Amino acid sequence: MRYPPPAPRPSSAAPAASDPLESARTSGPGLPGRPLLATVPSPRTAPESAAPADGTSPPGVPDPAEAGVDLSGGASADGAGTAIGRAPHPMPPTGSRRRPAPWARRLAARRAPSPVPDTIEAHLAEVFGHPVRAVPLVRPDRRAGRKPVLAVRGPSGRPLAFVKVGDHDRARALVRHEAETLRLVAAARPQVVTAPDVLYHDEWHGLELLALAPLPVRRGRVPAALLNRAVHEIALLGRSMAGAGPQTTTGHAWHGDFSAWNIAPGPGGRLLVWDWERFATGVPLGFDALHHAFQRALRRMRPRAAAESCVARSFRTLAPFGLSAGEARQAAVHYLIAIADRYEQDGHHPLGPPADWLTPVIDAQEAIW
Repeated sequence: MRYPPPAPRPSSAAPAASDPLESARTSGPGLPGRPLLATVPSPRTAPESAAPADGTSPPGVPDPAEAGVDLSGGASADGAGTAIGRAPHPMPPTGSRRRPAPWARRLAARRAPSPVPDTIEAHLAEVFGHPVRAVPLVRPDRRAGRKPVLAVRGPSGRPLAFVKVGDHDRARALVRHEAETLRLVAAARPQVVTAPDVLYHDEWHGLELLALAPLPVRRGRVPAALLNRAVHEIALLGRSMAGAGPQTTTGHAWHGDFSAWNIAPGPGGRLLVWDWERFATGVPLGFDALHHAFQRALRRMRPRAAAESCVARSFRTLAPFGLSAGEARQAAVHYLIAIADRYEQDGHHPLGPPADWLTPVIDAQEAIW
């Protein structure tokens, strides 16, 4: 029995789109399951060969002009308006990046790999006899005492030295002075104070380099008795260092920056002391003790109040060294004037103008004397 062929089903195809752009989207050799325009590359990423030289559309892509699509974005005859033929995503910003600071560029240039081994790292490798890694530890600053410091490590990562870099006239002078001072301190063989050993000192490309041996730093509070013994031993170095600095009738020396961040308890009941670049002689006994007390006061007081406290507590600070109350006050005022003079020579006034914090204190003491 022959059955008749099945009747054709009604066509479910959607009527032709009245919008020419919609017709272009759904027709043509597109990828399966994707509209045709999804296969057209972005105008910014498509190669130049994707479009014919005559300016017509690539093969397989309907010409918008033939499809009746307006690409002017509503532009008027005089060209006003916005075109719609743009990339589907914004381009990354092309503005210049922030330029690094001058000190960072100079230091990076010295550490940058170069076919000629003329970097500070290569120079230090020759000094130590094996490859080293130099890492900036302290950045340069406008202050003379704030010079670059490099932490130098060997191939195993073990610290080898700390290298101070004098990069301008004032810093170079301080580095040279510290090198000379440390040699004199080592020759004096102190029994309480331990100073870093000088491993290397020389000039390289206009920079004053001073490599110091690391000290076995231990955490902990420095006992007052150890602090006073170290101050007294440093003060006596002034008499054993003839020619190390200007001499007066007092003949005592001081470290110059005997602060909490420059000292630490060491093995054998000794005191580790570094940063000797401000060492000087010919000062009253106890300058280092006054400096230590003054710097501690600045952490919790304004400069004028700290200066007043330094003078008011001077007898208590200097009593372990045998000074009277009058001698202690005079030494404190002398110390404050020396600190203000140092800031003036460095061109740096961290405490503000001396007229605000020093002059009132001196005037008050003159009234008492």
